Amino acid sequence: QVQLVESGGGLVQAGGPLRLSCAASGHDASTYTTAWSRQAPGKERGFVAAVRSSGAIPYYTDSMKGRFTISRDNAKTTVYLQMNSLKPEDTAVYYCAVARDFISLLSATSNYNYWGQGTQVTVSS
Repeated sequence: QVQLVESGGGLVQAGGPLRLSCAASGHDASTYTTAWSRQAPGKERGFVAAVRSSGAIPYYTDSMKGRFTISRDNAKTTVYLQMNSLKPEDTAVYYCAVARDFISLLSATSNYNYWGQGTQVTVSS
């Protein structure tokens, strides 16, 4: 079992930054591929970014490239999502998730086994 706790959400003005954290606990938590997804009101949950256990070659959905950065600190078993130049359309609940086994398609949210409870991000215009 892996437990995930997100933090860092809140209210921010458009153009501002915010950093989300995902703290993982449990067996081999630092060895899993970790992703961030988000769900806006009335919309399906969508993939944002993912990083493998090594931290190398992070993967982003196209609309996030250049604004969002995913990173991890395996010593702390924590994965971060640095979000810059936030827009009102970034308003959503942000979730982190981990994949227990190797996955080739990082953007498929169905590949992830464990999910956190989410943290609300609200961007005001």
